[in-house]
Order: sequence, then structure tokens, then C-alpha cells
Amino acid sequence: MPCRLPAIAVTRVKPLAAGLVLLTLSGCATFSKDGGLNNVSSLAQQRTGQAVTRIAPNAQNTEADPTSIELLAQPLTADSAVRLAFLNNKALQASLAQLGVAESDLVQAGRIGNPSLGFGRLRGGDDVEIERSVMFNLVGLLTMPIRSGIEQRRFKQATLQTAAAAVELAADTRRAYFNAVAARQSVEFLKNVKTSAEASAELAQRMAKIGNFSALDYQRHQAFYADATAQLARAQYNKTATQEQLIRTLGLGAGKPQLQLPDRLPDLPKAPAEMQDAETLAMQQRLDVQIAKSETEAVASALGLTKASRFINVLEVGYQNKSETGGPRANGYEVELVLPIFDWGGAATRRAESQYMAVLNNTADTAQRAQSEVRVAYSAYRTTYDLARHYRDEVVPLRKKISDEVLLRYNGMLMSVFELLSDAREQIGSVNSAIEAQRDYWIAETALQTAINGGSSGSGGASAAMRTDNAPAAGGAEH
Repeated sequence: MPCRLPAIAVTRVKPLAAGLVLLTLSGCATFSKDGGLNNVSSLAQQRTGQAVTRIAPNAQNTEADPTSIELLAQPLTADSAVRLAFLNNKALQASLAQLGVAESDLVQAGRIGNPSLGFGRLRGGDDVEIERSVMFNLVGLLTMPIRSGIEQRRFKQATLQTAAAAVELAADTRRAYFNAVAARQSVEFLKNVKTSAEASAELAQRMAKIGNFSALDYQRHQAFYADATAQLARAQYNKTATQEQLIRTLGLGAGKPQLQLPDRLPDLPKAPAEMQDAETLAMQQRLDVQIAKSETEAVASALGLTKASRFINVLEVGYQNKSETGGPRANGYEVELVLPIFDWGGAATRRAESQYMAVLNNTADTAQRAQSEVRVAYSAYRTTYDLARHYRDEVVPLRKKISDEVLLRYNGMLMSVFELLSDAREQIGSVNSAIEAQRDYWIAETALQTAINGGSSGSGGASAAMRTDNAPAAGGAEH
């Protein structure tokens, strides 16, 4: 929308002032068609592979969107889950709304402040004196390019922050997705374990009744069945909890369609990715580093504005005329200037300088932390890959061979029931550990990409994927 001034401001000012006003009018800022969405979507798509969409203000049920319906009608993948989250997550939409606030500040900084109109009327006897004036903030006019530049950088910073929120949402979605799929896979495995344990316990009960099983062996079978039942119950709860976490991250409401998740995690890649220049790439790609740099530039510009206007912080100039009864109208101008008698602007300048040093050091700290986080994330990525492959290629096949040998020996009455059940428990633990190792790899891979492209991976990233103890994940099944 173009800037406008009252007609009196243009028609009655002197030609030079009118020319200055018209020149300024030609550079008034306007709102963009997309509100900065295209830049956010481009940054997010470069880092996540998915574009960001703004929900229309009058959209009441985003889950009725045809794209959402299509995505929910088929088994979710990690990528389709991210796309669904970008369509429905309300926290991301709130960030996009804040981007609109930043653009409003930018547009406001590029517009002339409204003039002030003065009118006075005095009457003494038959004489009437009338004064009229129109005042403009000249300092605001002269510093408009600087203020617009500052707000432009702030708008860029808001764009980066919104893109960072989208990248973090993508990481949260992928973590929630892999946790949910792993929990589902564990439940299916433990269901089979419980079925086998139930059949074994029933057989032991029949054998005990006819005297072919000792009471001790019978109790061991029953205890194994009870343990399998408890593990399945915990796994089922973990499945529900992780699926609900995924639903919340996707932004789906109470009337959601049933999520269709795959039965197992994706296979490991044939070889891990080699990233020799990961730290350099992070300095170029990480959004939190770019945000810190943008903030430093904005504060540096604000410091320049503070120094430029430390003495003359209010200067107004305008047109004025005066008329009296029986006399000709007098025309002229009026200038109002706040004199720096008590406040010389030293405190404002020192404050701006301190703010600049603060953001400068914060930028350096952000860069140092980014490099360290990338190193940690890549170490976790390689370690979890090696562990997952070790379980897949070594531990689980070896456990299966051992179990086959134990079963043969048990059938040949060369091993006791206790040894058979002990081996079965160890095999269950190995399979569960293999599932968790595969899940941890995909979470670590997500954390690495976030550490390079987005920002700090936080507690849900590499540190969570690499637990230093043998405890199961929160809500997970015990071994």
C-alpha cells in the first residue's frame, strides 16, 4: 500500500520541502506477497527436502487438507512424516505468524511518521489571531534508510529463526517416527516371545501333571511366561507413548485417522557417510550461526544510528502561518529541537556498544559450539552405525546359532530347562538390543544432519542416541 500524507502537507509547504517529501514517498516500504514464506520454505527444503506451507487464517481443520489425507492413507515414511508435520504442526504456524510481525516492523520503518497539525485561535476584543502549523519529524525522515536497513536485517533474522524452527521440527518428527517404529517392532517381536512362552508354560503344566516334569522346572517355565507377559505390557505402553508423541509432533488432533506405520525400521545403508569437511559445512549451513551473524550486523547498525543521533534525537520542522483580524496572513516555518542539556546520549551509546560486544562474543561462542557439536554428532553417527551393523551381522546370528545348539542339547537331555530358559532370555535381550541399536543409528543420523544444517541437536540428538549405560530407553522394554 503506498504512503499518503494529508493534502495540506503537500500543497502548502515550500517547493524544496515538497520535493523531499515526494522523494521519500517513492521509497515507502510495502508488504511482500508471500510474507517471507518463500525464503523460509527454500531454506527448509534445502535442509530437509520438504517445503513449508502456511495455513490459511480461515482454515479450521487442516487434517481435511487433501495432501494430509493422502499422506495418512498410506504407510508413513520418515520423509512423508516431515511433510505432514509441516502441513499441520501449530508451533511452526505460530513461527510463521511471528514472521509476519517482523515484516510489519520492516514496513513501518520504511514509512514516514505522521505529521502533527497545530491550530491556535486567540481573540482580544475585536481582534482574532489564528495560528496554523504542520510539523514533520526531520530526524526520522533523515534516518529512515538506516532504520529500514536495521529492520531489514531483523526481518532476515526472523526468516532464519523461522527456518530453524522448521528444521528442528523436521528433526523432532524423524526422531519421533523412528522411536514409534522401533517400539512397534519390539511389540511384534515380544508378542511372538509371549506366544512361545505361553505354549511352553502350558506344555510344562501338562508334563508336571503326569509326573514327567519336576516342580522346579515347571515353576521356571511359569516364571519365564510371566516375565514375557510383563515385557510385552511395557513394550505396548512404549508403543502407545511413542505413537502419541509422533501424533503430537505431526500436529494431528483428536479426530485423526489411524497412523499407518511400517512393521520394522529401515535397513542400514551399505556404508556410513564420510564427512571430512563437516565442520566447514556447518559454518556455512547452520542456521543458528547465520542468526548470530545477522544479529551482530543488526546491532552494529543500531550502534551507528545511536552515535549519529546521540545529540539531535528530536528535530521537527514544518510549515506555519499566522493571520490576524485586519492584517495580512504571515507565512513561515517552525523548527523544534530538543537541546542536549541534561542527557548528552552517552548512556545510550554505551548501552549500544555493550550490546554489540555481547552479540559479537555470542556469535563466536555459537560458532565454537557448532563445531564441537558436529564432531560429537558425527562420532555418534559412526558409532551407532558400527553397533547396529555389529548386532545385525554378529550378535543376532551368533545368538541364533547358540540357541539352536542349546535346543538340540535340551532335546537330547544334555541340558536342563534352566539353561534353555536362560539362553532364551539372552536371545530376547540380543534382539531387543539390535532393534534399539538400529533405532539409535537413525536418530544419530538425524542429529548429524541437524547439527550440520539447522542448529544444536539438543538432548534428543546424539547424546540421547549414545547412552553410556545399559538401561533401556524411557518407556522401553527391559531386557
